[in-house]
Parts: sequence; C-alpha cells; structure tokens
Amino acid sequence: MRKKTKLQAANLEGNADDIEAAFYQALQNGDIDKLMACWADEDDIVCIHPGGPRVIGAMAIRATFEAMFSNGSIRAWPERARKTQAVGSAVHNVLEKVEVLGPDGPAQAWVIATNVYHRTAQGWRMVAHHASPGTNSEIQEVSGNPQVLH
Repeated sequence: MRKKTKLQAANLEGNADDIEAAFYQALQNGDIDKLMACWADEDDIVCIHPGGPRVIGAMAIRATFEAMFSNGSIRAWPERARKTQAVGSAVHNVLEKVEVLGPDGPAQAWVIATNVYHRTAQGWRMVAHHASPGTNSEIQEVSGNPQVLH
C-alpha cells in the first residue's frame, strides 16, 4: 500500500475549490493517489460514505476508496454547491450527481455531501467528506426566509 508523500501533496496548489475539483476528477478517473493527495496529512481526517460508518485516518479512508475503485471509477459530479469560507477553513455542501449502472443500463442518482477543507502547511486540503444517500431524482432544497431580529 502506497502512502501519500509530502511531495505528492505539495503538487496540489490553489484554493478549496481547486482541491474539490481535483477530488472529483480523481473519483471519476479512479486514481487513488491523486484522490488521497487531496486529503490533509492529519490523523483525524474523516470520511463517511452513504449509509456507511465513520472512517478515520488516511489508511482507512484509502482502503474504502480502493475497495470502491475495484468496481471501476466513481462517476460523480458536484452540483449546486453552497459554500462558506473563513481564513483557514472552507465548507462546501454539494449535491453529487452520480451515474450508476442499473438493470436497465446507466441511470443517475443524487447524493448529498459536505466537504470540509483546511488550509494546511501543504495548502488547502480536505479534512472531512460526509456523503448521505439522496434520491433517484434531483433533490429539492428546503430553505426558509432568514429571520432578522431588531
């Protein structure tokens, strides 16, 4: 099992948006090394796949993605992102459009995901990916009007 090296991580530059784009590109290409280069070099990074347990640490996260890639790449695209950013962190909530192979051929499904990024010594890196099951059709958002107290 290959570990992510500091050199691989240093090759990814830019902001949280760039790391997110690299993460989804690695998913679509089934490239475990590029995918893991998006993650921070921290012991407490966390990943939750739809319906799965909390997976902690780079080795465990890598193993889950390697198992997923054994069936081929993951055809997922982030859409309708909601983003918040501070000086050293960013949170992106996205609707992932996922292409799945069903009994009648390719179909699409939706997953709701939250990606958390921190600015590290190596640049922006993912520290959490939490994906929840969505629906077979495009997910509708529920939002309320903000309440202003005076």
